[in-house]
Formats: sequence, C-alpha cells, structure tokens
Amino acid sequence: MAAVVLAAGETATSQSASGAPLPAPLNAYIAKYVQLTAAQRSQMLAGAPVVKLLPSDPAREVSVFGAVWIKGSPRDYVTLVRDIEQFERGGPFRVTRRISSPPQLSDFAALKLPKEDLESLRSCRVGDCEIKLAESALLRVRKSVDWSKPDAAASAESLAKQLMLEFVTGYVKGGNDELAVYRDAARPTFVATEFKTMIDRMPELGEHLPELRAYLLGYPKVTIPGATSFLYWQEAQFGLKPTIRINHLVIDDRPGVTAIASKQLYASHYFWTALDIRVLVEDPSRGPGFWFVNLTRSRSDGLDGFVGRLIRGKVQNEAQKGIEAALTATKARVEQPRPR
Repeated sequence: MAAVVLAAGETATSQSASGAPLPAPLNAYIAKYVQLTAAQRSQMLAGAPVVKLLPSDPAREVSVFGAVWIKGSPRDYVTLVRDIEQFERGGPFRVTRRISSPPQLSDFAALKLPKEDLESLRSCRVGDCEIKLAESALLRVRKSVDWSKPDAAASAESLAKQLMLEFVTGYVKGGNDELAVYRDAARPTFVATEFKTMIDRMPELGEHLPELRAYLLGYPKVTIPGATSFLYWQEAQFGLKPTIRINHLVIDDRPGVTAIASKQLYASHYFWTALDIRVLVEDPSRGPGFWFVNLTRSRSDGLDGFVGRLIRGKVQNEAQKGIEAALTATKARVEQPRPR
C-alpha cells in the first residue's frame, strides 16, 4: 500500500488536530493515492473507521480504501487470519474451508451447490449461463449430468467438487496461466488478463510493495521468503445470490513489513477477479496499536451500458458499507481481551 510498509516507525511529518501525527510513509500514501478530505482525515485520526471510494475503471471496476486505528498487536491480527476457517465465519460467510497442500478432494466435502445454481446448470450453454464457468467445465456438466434422473443434484455436486480440485491443482502448479476463461456470456473473459490489467492500475504496488506484486503475478515461480501462503474456498452471500469463491491468501510478516493479500481465483457469480490488500502499520508516537489499512479492488461484468450505470452506484455503495463493517468488526475482534 503505497509507502505504508517502508518505515512504520519513522517520525511523522503531518500533524492532526489532536496532536497525533500519522507515520510519514502512511501520510505520503494517503496524500498521493487516497486524498482524504480534512473531515475524513480528522475522523481517521480520532480512531474511527474511514472509507473512501477510489478512482477505477467505471465500466468494470470498484475500488475502496479503508483505515482504522486498532489498539492491539499486529501479531494478534496475523494469528486470527492464519485460522481462516474461524476468521471468515458467520455473517455473510456460510462455509469457509482451507485447502490442503497439495489439494485433496476431501477439502471440498462440505460443498453444497446453492439451489439457484443447480437450477441454472440445467440450462447452461456456452455463452449463456448464469454461473461463471469455463467452456470445458460447461461441456463436462452437459455430458456428465443427466437432469432427468433423481440423483442429478448429487451428480452435479460431485462433478463440481472434482472440477474445483482440478482447478486449484492446476493453479498451484501453473499459477495465473491456469485461471479460467469464462464463457458465461457471448464474449470470453480471460481471468488472468483481467487480473494483470487490474494490477497494472495499482501503481502503488509496484512502487512500494514490489515483492508482493511480483508474487501475485508470478506465483508459483515467484516466492516471498518466510511468507505464509494457502488457498481456501467458501460459500458467501454477496448480493442476491450465494457465491462460491476460491481465494489465494499470502501473509508477508517481517520486521517493518506486515502485508496480507487475498487474491480471488474464482467466483461463481458477479466477479471476474478481485484483490484485497491489508497493511498493518505500527505507530509508536500514538502508543500501542497499529493502523489497519485496507484496499480492495474488484472487476465484474454488468457495470457498463445504461443498465450498468444504474447498478454501479448501488454496487459502489455496498462495497463501501462492506469495508466499513469489516473495519469495525476487525477493530472489535483484535481489541477484545484475550486470556493470558
């Protein structure tokens, strides 16, 4: 996140109304890339969550910045995130399961296709499908599932588990080159291309988190020494439909650098690709605690054209509300007393 991670303890140069300055790197990032208003900056320095919509491609992207001060240790937050099945549980998260290394079919035992998706799969055709699927996956569904049989739903779920296993196994071996080419619409969508062009619109990554940027684009050939990395899948309720997602999470936790990235590899609805980056910035001048800085960027269809313009405002509003709720929940979770 811009210069956020370069020198967390560096003497700050910006002064707040309360006399508590921001660390200079964080201040530089906000000034260049976020450009908070005076009121938003005061809100942030008072310890309250602040959220702002960032410039992005209006036809396909939504990007949101969020930040809040948390009285706690960055290590406590990292510990929580490592246990992803507990961390992303409840609320919109119906099921979250960490994927083994190497991936196993049993990792997907809890997968249940939503009723809406089962109904959609019956009529899915290449170029006309309510679910985001590669052409090869669509053809296998049509070939393998006999919808006239009473066990059709079970057969579809069994195939879905196998397809997910093959997908994550391919990604672990081949990285972004193995991401899907969606054929749910008339024109194919190359997820790897969408992710690369989305990253290219985030210059702060290349400037100030070059190792993370290289990892996100070059995995598995590119590594970050000492980082924790794993895949997980989940069923979550975003928008009107339950969505099956697969994410790749990496935690880079070293002296002076605590950055966490969650890269969406697949989503059954709404999103082509997405990236969530969290940076934890300690601030000795403010006392025990850290600034929790969150940046999300996602790409999806349905945001262009006349109807898309009507939808876009609602999507942006929901994205901002979602980040604010996440900031509030994270602050409460880290600050709650823990047994010693």
